Amino acid sequence: MTALIEQCARAVAAPGTMVEAVTNTMGPASIESHYDDALSVPGLLTEIIRGETEGVDGYVIACFGDPGLYAARELARGPVIGIAEAAMYAASHLGRGFSVVTTLARTTGQARDLAERYGMQRFCRGVHATDIPVLELDDPKVRGVIAEACRNAVAADDSDAIVLGCAGMADLCDHLTTEVGVPVVDGVGAATVTVQSLLTLGLRKSGRGEFAAPLPKQYTGLLNGFER
Repeated sequence: MTALIEQCARAVAAPGTMVEAVTNTMGPASIESHYDDALSVPGLLTEIIRGETEGVDGYVIACFGDPGLYAARELARGPVIGIAEAAMYAASHLGRGFSVVTTLARTTGQARDLAERYGMQRFCRGVHATDIPVLELDDPKVRGVIAEACRNAVAADDSDAIVLGCAGMADLCDHLTTEVGVPVVDGVGAATVTVQSLLTLGLRKSGRGEFAAPLPKQYTGLLNGFER
């Protein structure tokens, strides 16, 4: 899945833009609950810290829950964009409303929470689950299930676009757009282009206020390596 995400990001990256996809070395195999989300963040922040030491210009958090997004922004000098954030903003430009098609039903509330956080409530007309676990998205047989869920979402919500609610669906946009007949937005591509655009404009993260570097303090136990 990491290789697929990298391939989809590179497909939209400008010439000269280097894309490196990395997987947490500490955390759950997939993120499908609040528990998974919380335990994924230390590993994600470790990669942000590594990127900062290596001179990385910007970051895409390639999980639809956008885990650790605000904490990562505190650490990074350049832009950090979540794929749910980018996909919802992109879809809001394509019509009056969009539907989210995601994986397990238990994650639909989190997708709705993200729409509210990003001010997308008036555009997000519904969140629909396929009940396909994240780690089974590489099975070619699930394409039909996802396409059917997208068609049903458009009909039920009268939506003008679909947002794919998992990075593991990133390679399905063209296929689903043809099958469903409305624009289908993948957050990996949308976030990659957003980061790239901000950098092209010469824009970096504001270093003041809430997203300034975290205050230095002691961390204990398993987190003692996170002292700043």
